[in-house]
Amino acid sequence: MIGAIKEIFVPHSHDAADSVDTALESSAKGIRATKISLVALMVTAIAQVAIVALTGSVALLADTIHNFSDALTSIPLWIAFIIGRRAATKTYTYGYRRAEDLSGLFIIAMIAFSAFLAGWESIQRLIDGREVENLWLVGAAGVVGFLGNELVALYRMRVGKQIGSAALIADGYHARTDGLTSLAVVVGAIGVGLGFPAADPIIGLVITVAILFVLKDAGTKVFRRLMDGVEPEIVDNVESVAMSVTGVEGVDRLRVRWVGHRLDANLRISVSDGLSFAEAHAVTAAVETAILTGVSKLDSVVVATAPSGFDDAALRDNGEFSTAQTGGTSRQ
Repeated sequence: MIGAIKEIFVPHSHDAADSVDTALESSAKGIRATKISLVALMVTAIAQVAIVALTGSVALLADTIHNFSDALTSIPLWIAFIIGRRAATKTYTYGYRRAEDLSGLFIIAMIAFSAFLAGWESIQRLIDGREVENLWLVGAAGVVGFLGNELVALYRMRVGKQIGSAALIADGYHARTDGLTSLAVVVGAIGVGLGFPAADPIIGLVITVAILFVLKDAGTKVFRRLMDGVEPEIVDNVESVAMSVTGVEGVDRLRVRWVGHRLDANLRISVSDGLSFAEAHAVTAAVETAILTGVSKLDSVVVATAPSGFDDAALRDNGEFSTAQTGGTSRQ
């Protein structure tokens, strides 16, 4: 148990392992992370429900609603990881890895829904003015909520970054905000104890605002993936690795995208026009191998080869076009 907690807070480096991590292995890690998260957050939320019934705290209710929504987001993400492991077909020639990115939309919807419920309940309580009872229980529930959510957040984000899953990382940020809002519940209980009854619903509204910030951050990450957005440093890394191969004189038409938690790359390299076909093919193969082994989380790469000075535009203007030598390699 102690070793597991230490692993969450002080994860060891996976930089070297990332280059040989297969899609199947990373999907298995994602599935394990969603299972553990689901159990941990459901236990935390159920414990809070009992305390909400005893105390009537709207701030704790808002926090509990958010905890349940966070736990439920593990289910579609779990399903997406399983679907993403299916082999490609003639209809889905790229496979089903995009299911993971689509599950991120459900996560965003759940975050938005929890913000609406938390805000609605807080406004209603401000109007009704119901008193909070058993303040020490409210405070204890807030501490439990913080500890449970922060452990889950650290675990989700660590695994998400390790396997390259934007949806799992977004779910981690979701859990972290739950933890912080649980601490806000403690602050609300202290305020009520000091003679300020409105502190509880006000903290509920603060929680609502915090959820909206998480919604913005998670939405940015998920929609960037759906639009084939990728971190610029990954593109720079692919180009640098390709240029390091002997015989490569230039790189252009470089495209990289995330599909689920794996990367696909496509690029064209320029080689000396004095090379033979066999020599140019050898350079292409060397570039493919170098990129697959040198770029983390890369699942497949396609490399086209053209002689230096090759001008597609000129060929099109003259009504001529020839396909350059191409290659393609996938991680098995």
